[in-house]
Amino acid sequence: MGTLTEENYIKSIYSLSLATGEVFVSELAKKLEVKLPTVNSMVKKLAAKKFVAYAPYQGIKLTDKGKKEALAIIRKHRLAELFLVKVMGLGWEEVHEIAEQLEHVNSERFYNRMDELLNYPKADPHGEPIPDTHGKIPTEKRTPLSAQKEGKKVKIIAVSVDQKSFLDHLNAKGLQIGDTIMIVKRELFDGSVTILKSQKEIVLSHQVSENILVSGDET
Repeated sequence: MGTLTEENYIKSIYSLSLATGEVFVSELAKKLEVKLPTVNSMVKKLAAKKFVAYAPYQGIKLTDKGKKEALAIIRKHRLAELFLVKVMGLGWEEVHEIAEQLEHVNSERFYNRMDELLNYPKADPHGEPIPDTHGKIPTEKRTPLSAQKEGKKVKIIAVSVDQKSFLDHLNAKGLQIGDTIMIVKRELFDGSVTILKSQKEIVLSHQVSENILVSGDET
């Protein structure tokens, strides 16, 4: 296991690398809100510990060891979020910052017991998949609500951001993971979407609808 700071870097590199497989120092500095020399120094330390492969002026890539570490951290974070919601009764908009602290608890037994108590869940409160003890992540096809056609019936399965302001907005709209909704109308001018949930029409901006992820036709 790395230090708390190292773990934060490894997790950030993993999330940034999902699209292209590699990350540049400038991207990492922006995400972590630290200066370039600080990032360069930490990346060199991670490379020395075999968590990343890195050469000056080239992208940063996680090694197999680094990926294993990243997935272990993500597993702890997402299990912690779900535990805070399901067992402690906190709102899904409250748990991210607390889980950021809990993910650094270095006890495999603690998290395996949490997993057992939650009955081995597949996803966290925001719909993000939870890696298992071997680092395998369950997959499920999901697409943005903004891309759905009018008249289609879908199920909300995840959100792509977990910022409190965004989740508070969904709470105010009465939307949550697991809801079945109908796409009533898409506005060409601004991309806003009108949906129907339990006979109630709800208007969502394009920005909101593109961060709500849905799955398939509901029958």
